[in-house]
Amino acid sequence: MSGSWKTYNPGTHYDELITTAKKPRTLAKHLVKLMQGLTTEEVSARRAAADLTIREMGVSFTVYSEGHNIDRAWPFDIIPRVISAREWRKVKQGLIQRSRALNLFIDDIYNRQKILADGLLPADIVLDSPNYKPQCKGISPRYKTWAHICGSDLVRNADGKFYVLEDNLRVPSGVSYMLENREITKRVLPELFENYSILPVSDYPSHLHSTLASLSPREQNRPSIVVLTPGIYNSAYFEHAFLAQSMGAELVEGSDLFVDEDDCVYMRTVDGPQRVDVIYRRIDDDYLDPEVFNESSKLGVPGIMRAWKAKNVAIANAPGAGIADDKVIYAYVPEMIRYYLKEKPLIASVETYLCLEEKNREYVLANLDKLVVKPANESGGYGLMVGPHASKAKRAEFAKLIEADPRNYIAQPTLSLSTAPTYIDDKVEPRHLDLRPFILQGKDAWVTPGGLTRVAMQKGSLVVNSSQGGGSKDTWIVEDSQ
Repeated sequence: MSGSWKTYNPGTHYDELITTAKKPRTLAKHLVKLMQGLTTEEVSARRAAADLTIREMGVSFTVYSEGHNIDRAWPFDIIPRVISAREWRKVKQGLIQRSRALNLFIDDIYNRQKILADGLLPADIVLDSPNYKPQCKGISPRYKTWAHICGSDLVRNADGKFYVLEDNLRVPSGVSYMLENREITKRVLPELFENYSILPVSDYPSHLHSTLASLSPREQNRPSIVVLTPGIYNSAYFEHAFLAQSMGAELVEGSDLFVDEDDCVYMRTVDGPQRVDVIYRRIDDDYLDPEVFNESSKLGVPGIMRAWKAKNVAIANAPGAGIADDKVIYAYVPEMIRYYLKEKPLIASVETYLCLEEKNREYVLANLDKLVVKPANESGGYGLMVGPHASKAKRAEFAKLIEADPRNYIAQPTLSLSTAPTYIDDKVEPRHLDLRPFILQGKDAWVTPGGLTRVAMQKGSLVVNSSQGGGSKDTWIVEDSQ
């Protein structure tokens, strides 16, 4: 196995563990040395142990394919990713800053709309977005926080710097896999932890519980918190159940809750109705309340919006928070930070071309072979086109889509995403990756030390989503004295 490490070549990309001189980065020396010392048989045994652990722990996700739900074991690579704590402290502050600005933006949009009156954003971009919910007008949740759990996707470019690729503020998922990645690594490579001071991630459920408890409309030592799931067929059901159990909260479906005549939410229990203070919902807005949104929804709770507006229950993330999830709105986040916080952005966004603007659209259409084109409101890697890897027919198809509905598309440069050593067919090869940290915002703000690293398992691919065949790694934030 050491032979494939000796021939490992990240090329022109920034590699998380190996320099362009093919030497381990300072913080990766112990890790690389241990991995190099493992024989092919030992690596196979460790990987088999990881697979067995994943099956025993029931770590899975669901892929929707051709009308079928396919439940798959979590794809995991045993070589961790290492990031210095010094670098992470800067990223953390940038993420907290971004979360504050986004929450202020959402609160402004559903109340004063001052940012629109001042002309910083065209009003139609916001008000015509499918994620803008007029049913939420006039509401201001506690602490003016709408997106209590945010998953911002970071990428490291060839310059070695982190950039925010997109923000996920509706129902961000993946944090349970971050936690399980750490547990799996501890089981199959315990000796690695002897040489590193790695910041823990296991306290996420307690931070999440504290964040949710701080939202309770009633002053109680232990507010009643529930996790609202669409059910077992949802792709992230494993995570819903995992987080509920980790927090000591009840996992409920819409039919388990009801709203009484006083606009309070109750949970049905064997001991009778129990009032609910906080709902961590994992259901999209459109299915949350059939009285207000989709009247045919069987997943939500009739009257839950009335209870929320009456401030008798807190909902995280708040309905309507998805307005800041729109990839067109993403292009304006640096200006939001300057506008609301009077600060310079601490972490950069990726340059973004809005196809609704004529000059940008002309540029995008003329350079489809160089750009990544994304629909404004899709997730999971669906509906995007990576220009350099797309066929002429695919580019022609996207040109027609853009011309037919320019508001629904944005384009970004094809970044040189960082790579990391990954075991592929018993060899160590570079694979592109991203990182999804999770930002909690309630009374206080907190950021996971690291996050969920997703890996594109196909050679040269830039698509890291699990739904598109991607895998994952444990992410270490390591004190720089190592």
